[in-house]
Amino acid sequence: MASDPQIVTVPGDTRLQNLRAKPTSRLAKLPIIRELRIAVGWQRGMLITGLTITAVFILLALFAPIIAPYGFAQSTDASGHAFPTQAAPSSSHIWGTTVGGFDVFSRTIWGARTAIIAIIVAVILSLFIGVLLGLVSGYFGGWIDRVMVVIADAIYSFPSLLLAILMAIMISGGQSSLAGGILASGISITVVYIPQYFRTIRAEVIRIKEAAYVESAKVVGASTWRIMTKHLLKNSTRTLPVILTLNSSEAILTLAGLGFLGFGIEPTSAAEWGYDLNRAVADVTAGIWWTSIFPGVAIVLIVLGITLVGESLNDLADPRLRARKSAGEVIGSIEDTSVDPSEKAGPSNEATEEVFALHRSIPIPDESDATEARGVNESAGAVGSDKPGVDNTAEAENE
Repeated sequence: MASDPQIVTVPGDTRLQNLRAKPTSRLAKLPIIRELRIAVGWQRGMLITGLTITAVFILLALFAPIIAPYGFAQSTDASGHAFPTQAAPSSSHIWGTTVGGFDVFSRTIWGARTAIIAIIVAVILSLFIGVLLGLVSGYFGGWIDRVMVVIADAIYSFPSLLLAILMAIMISGGQSSLAGGILASGISITVVYIPQYFRTIRAEVIRIKEAAYVESAKVVGASTWRIMTKHLLKNSTRTLPVILTLNSSEAILTLAGLGFLGFGIEPTSAAEWGYDLNRAVADVTAGIWWTSIFPGVAIVLIVLGITLVGESLNDLADPRLRARKSAGEVIGSIEDTSVDPSEKAGPSNEATEEVFALHRSIPIPDESDATEARGVNESAGAVGSDKPGVDNTAEAENE
């Protein structure tokens, strides 16, 4: 018998004694790492693909000065000679040049940095303002809740791109600097996506503010701020990673739309894919494909990567998928710790060998014997009664 009274083992089998719950590291508890451990099948493939694509663009944004051979607004080489305009891909310009004489490869790489910075600014502002307003509205209710809901619904009813254009015109004020342009684009996108975070947090807070642990916190005298931040906020942000990733991809499209329509960042302030596509519209009809294909592919790829991450997180939020994963782990643990009848017992375990010998000596009827036995039972039932399963012998004796 094992030394641990909580573990029941088969004589001679010590594998269950080594079965212990493995401690989870802090790294495994991180949001993306936790989802990677839970994901199975297509969800895991989508998540890994999306994370890989997104990581590539993040690396491009971080190391743009090293990867890009020229600056995003550079139109001359080191000796002062101007770059040729609309030049085809060559050894000097591997993706060609634009109508303004800019290197397409360099502007595409630098555009990744602009897109990532705009996403970070927009998402942080939207997340902070939307979550704070959702907490206040859902917890206090009353006229505060009604006013905030009306304002959020009014903003949400406007087309997002049209609202972003309006905010860009109001905020930019003719500024062409990198900080001013990115801030204007980020705030424009922020105003569009605040209602989504507000509605999500508000709905969760309304649902859980009547929970027993919240009422207990009120009884013991916890402050309103502590209840909102410690209990409500912590338990109402489960779906925020999904919304955050999906809004990030939408922010890329909104930023590109602003640049394409001429309301984005100036080309001399930062590289922006939407602006480059706008300038390349006339080139397409002339057969100059390289000025539009590379910025367009960059937009498609980064949106695809972020969307795959968001959709995978959305699927993993379904508890049924977690149940399937848990069931698979349990079955695997049972198989690993089950007794194998073909395994030979050790020399010090004769009892296990006797059990295996007895098991092998018991005849197991094959399928033909079982079918024949069922036929005999059905025939007997048909002769004894017109109703299957009814014994008429007792009825005859009673008569």
